[in-house]
Amino acid sequence: MSNVNLLSASDVLLKEADEFLEKGDVVQASEKYYKAAEEAVKLLTKALNLQDILQKVKEEGYWSLGILHDAVIELSEKLNDNRIVDLWKSAVIILTANLSKDILIIEAEKVRELVELADEITNFKLD
Repeated sequence: MSNVNLLSASDVLLKEADEFLEKGDVVQASEKYYKAAEEAVKLLTKALNLQDILQKVKEEGYWSLGILHDAVIELSEKLNDNRIVDLWKSAVIILTANLSKDILIIEAEKVRELVELADEITNFKLD
């Protein structure tokens, strides 16, 4: 049986973000990078079955920024990996600040690291 590389939603969003960045569309690229990080956090939360976070989502009906923040903190604790908080901070900066292309490139690498971590933990492979 051959190996199949599955791409997560985060992987697809990263690729789209990179394409927007190449075209010089910093706004669209920023939105896609943030969304990639958000999807990575959701994937990890579901994969690690963080029931209290999933219950909050069910009660509110959506993933609010507050729930995502709580998920990041819980993921960091569960995985004993403080990098997750720092990587998520980059996603929030990308979402909330009007970054130059040069700074976006730097912050996007941190988002890429978060996505790769989620892929690794959930057995997805990034092409």
